[in-house]
Amino acid sequence: MHSSRFSSNVAKAIGVLLMTATLSTQAQSQKVVIAHRGASGYLPEHTLQAKAMAFAMGADYIEQDVVMTSDDQLIVLHDITLDRTTDVAERFPDRIRDDGRYYAIDFTLAEIRLLRASEGFEIENGEKMQGYANRFPMGQSTFSVPTLAEEIELIQGMNKSMGKNVGIYPEIKGPEFHREAGKDISTAVVRMLKSYGYTSKQDKMFLQTFSFEELKIIHDEIFPAEGVDLNLVQLIGGESSYPWIFEEDGMERLSAYADGVGPEKGLVVSRDSKKTNILVSDFVARAHAAGMQVHPYTYRLDPGQVPTYADSYEDLLDIHLFRADIDGVFTDFPDRAVDFLRNK
Repeated sequence: MHSSRFSSNVAKAIGVLLMTATLSTQAQSQKVVIAHRGASGYLPEHTLQAKAMAFAMGADYIEQDVVMTSDDQLIVLHDITLDRTTDVAERFPDRIRDDGRYYAIDFTLAEIRLLRASEGFEIENGEKMQGYANRFPMGQSTFSVPTLAEEIELIQGMNKSMGKNVGIYPEIKGPEFHREAGKDISTAVVRMLKSYGYTSKQDKMFLQTFSFEELKIIHDEIFPAEGVDLNLVQLIGGESSYPWIFEEDGMERLSAYADGVGPEKGLVVSRDSKKTNILVSDFVARAHAAGMQVHPYTYRLDPGQVPTYADSYEDLLDIHLFRADIDGVFTDFPDRAVDFLRNK
């Protein structure tokens, strides 16, 4: 009798352990790695090469920032201007605006095809200074600015050839800027997504923007008009962006339009945190209570980019993914985040 009770207790204990292990695995399998502008820590951001590398590194999603050309083509570019990541100033010096910038919206796709893309840089004393010195050297090899269609076809093509299901994560850049220029970039993006088979929340796709006004237009007008219902994410740069989101019922109000939020990571774990005192805000808990996912940005391991409260890039991921319980990370180094989650 004692033997059978002992066996029964052991079986129960094993059952609990297995259930705990399963829940733990499920929790980790739900954490996603989003390649921020591709594997941009290793290759120039938003180039097809950076996207192919991010795919090979095991990212769950790959991000596309989308802007429009003068002839209404959708290209993948982080800024609405071309001068931080291309040689536009050398190729088209006369196309500079009064503010000293070169806007993508002033160029046709054919003209943008003539540009060479590179690692991001700033101009200091007339010289190009690379933004992240340890990254891919400027002026080496050949890169270009891709279209959104090319990028979707690349990712879908690799999904087919490699038997995977890597998702896309486009962002509508400067929607108000485009609208003022008479261009409805959001409708153009949604129509393109629909043409490539992204039509429901079950599809592996998130559409994001910093503009809540645009998010509402997309949710209330564009989706119904196009007959789609996709996952929407509200990006948030700081508490001053939309103070109402930080009010008691703010997340609930936001969840009427959004399926997720993409906060700057300092909104999740305070920059005032110390190694002995990690200050986790209630941001994630409130978003989860409202039924939304949380995908903060941007996790980098360049010198000076890991906050002082973390011992390493991996420690930073551990604090945010498991102590703060975020659902995924936007990172320039997708391989390191994939390895971290795999090793957990």
